Amino acid sequence: MSKNVGVIICAAGASSRFGGNRKKPFVDVGGRAAFLRSVELFTSRDDVKQVLLAIAPEDQELVEVKWGPNLQFYNVQICFGGDERFDTVTKALELIKDNIDLIAVHDAVRCCVTKEWINDCFALAAKTGAAMLACPVSATIKKVKDNIITETVDRSGLYEAQTPQVFEASLLKKAYENLKDLDASKISDDSQLIEALGQKVSIVETDSSNIKITQKNDVAIAQAILKSRAKAIPKGYIGPYEEAQW
Repeated sequence: MSKNVGVIICAAGASSRFGGNRKKPFVDVGGRAAFLRSVELFTSRDDVKQVLLAIAPEDQELVEVKWGPNLQFYNVQICFGGDERFDTVTKALELIKDNIDLIAVHDAVRCCVTKEWINDCFALAAKTGAAMLACPVSATIKKVKDNIITETVDRSGLYEAQTPQVFEASLLKKAYENLKDLDASKISDDSQLIEALGQKVSIVETDSSNIKITQKNDVAIAQAILKSRAKAIPKGYIGPYEEAQW
């Protein structure tokens, strides 16, 4: 029996590193806004019973005017985030329905995540209580102080954290209640809060194509990734008109 999943899509950040007139969740990626691509990945699933889109209050008019009909069609609930990511998730958690078993937290600008990775992450979280996507670090990592390399870091066993990160609802709520006893400035994602409770977090290994759009040139990379993923060709005879599409 599959568990009911609630999804919090975080799109409330200031996008300070992105630049331009439009924040990164709302930038066009291959014909659709990045955040909308992320929304669609989850709303099409039978096990997802609730989707919360957390935005900054100043973006409410833009989102409702430009994408309101889409979000109503997908039954997405808009909520307001805070200055920091933890503020955003805290506010969204208050709106999670009582029948939700698992909560997935996802970056709105990680719009290249695949259905298969989501499947695997949800299944692992249902089994272990806490799971996330992560990619092995392939770059050579240097530790630097005052523009001088002090150490070349051994990258074996190092992974880059990605999203979605999926947790038992009661566990994530408990982790956020515990946040007041921690130094929030030293915590960078939700899984770290779970770790602080002494709970183990399992990973589903991915690759670098689950990119997080942070800077303008990331948009072109995301578009190339989406374009490169060939549409699966149906088996058997599909007729002359359908064949013409391939």
